[in-house]
Amino acid sequence: MKTCGIEIKGSEAIIAVASLDNQALTHVALATKKIALEDDDEAANVKAFAAQVKAFVQANAIERIAIKKRSKKGEFAGGPTTFKIEGIFQLLDGVEVTLLSPQTINAQNKKHNFDLPAALNKYQHEAYKAACSALVKK
Repeated sequence: MKTCGIEIKGSEAIIAVASLDNQALTHVALATKKIALEDDDEAANVKAFAAQVKAFVQANAIERIAIKKRSKKGEFAGGPTTFKIEGIFQLLDGVEVTLLSPQTINAQNKKHNFDLPAALNKYQHEAYKAACSALVKK
């Protein structure tokens, strides 16, 4: 089962895909590493972003999406654009979308010690951990 981990930062959805084969976590290397939403005030841009996300999910046969949650209030609260991006992912048909708290991701990482593949860029690490957490948690 392919699970796409996503960390939303600013106006970008950072992507890393993992799968679970015979109890072993494996990184699925893809050309797409992030999808950006340009100027979210324009409806056409939001629709284009949604189409891009849908095409990515279909082209890569993604079955589950695990999004690293951002806090809604406080010093480290996510901006409005991040929640718009999250909503677009949650509206996808035929894909199970889960929101994972940073605490859950860290706890799963401690318990299972996810190996970060060398093929991953540093900015993709949190997204990969989210994907791995969703896979071992189910």
